[in-house]
Amino acid sequence: MDIRQLKHFVAVADTLHFGRAAERLGMTQPPLSQSIIALEREVGQPLFARTKRRVTLTPFGELWLSHVRSALDSVKALPEIAERLGEGEIGRLDLSFVSTADYNILPTLVRRYAALFPGVEIALTEATSDVQIASLMEGKGHVGIIIPPTNGALPQSLAYRKLVSEPLIAAVPESWLAEGRITLRRGKLPARAVVSAPLVVFPRRVAPAFYDLVMDYYASRGGHAHIAQEAIQMQTIISLVSAGMGLALVPASLRNLARTGVRYVDLQEKAPQLDTLMVWRRDDTTPALKRFLKVASDAAAERMPSH
Repeated sequence: MDIRQLKHFVAVADTLHFGRAAERLGMTQPPLSQSIIALEREVGQPLFARTKRRVTLTPFGELWLSHVRSALDSVKALPEIAERLGEGEIGRLDLSFVSTADYNILPTLVRRYAALFPGVEIALTEATSDVQIASLMEGKGHVGIIIPPTNGALPQSLAYRKLVSEPLIAAVPESWLAEGRITLRRGKLPARAVVSAPLVVFPRRVAPAFYDLVMDYYASRGGHAHIAQEAIQMQTIISLVSAGMGLALVPASLRNLARTGVRYVDLQEKAPQLDTLMVWRRDDTTPALKRFLKVASDAAAERMPSH
């Protein structure tokens, strides 16, 4: 069956008269009658009861009519839907992110984008940077929020933009401070206190760029990290710090993760900078992605006006 036949059925159902229905449709009665007969043959049920004096819908025709009207309404809406899809006003956006982004720019991006384009479904997936890059290279997902590789190199097929650059700070157990196990200088933690303390950190296999940044800090201070515990979730790392297992070097935005028994303090010497990037396929023309990139770029510009 085709849309034309369905329109013929609705016209006859509205008028209950083949002649008036044909006039409304701008056609003659014989081809309209043939169209209805062909439709009845296809659905395997009579749609109309015909006598010399009148035409009525069959019980099946009455039940089917509402479904046909709904289908035709959906067809009428297709041009508008296509336009809105093309403008990125509706659709789906697959966004992946590293766990650290959940404490800095991710909530802002999602909130702004959802407010501007409520018709777009946002699918969020937490994943490490290497997993995100591999997925994008395989054509999966639309955009990722990552920590760039240690060497800064990304595949040529991927485009990127810096979203956030923030210093690392120390998350230290409150009990250590109370017991005098470590001492702050003017509210900041000296490098020697960091180097001498046990460390809680991501394993390198999970977050190589972040891990290397932390290890470079130790090496630049002439020390070697004494890793007490590794954890793959930032929340777990902070919980271990709260339990007194060690201190952790974390992005400054982790101050947003309040936890009893943990104090966040600045490093006394120049702190390493952790960059967070937005990355996507250069050839991805998804309209919803284009809209998201604009929202993200505007948000990044507000945070880093010098870039």
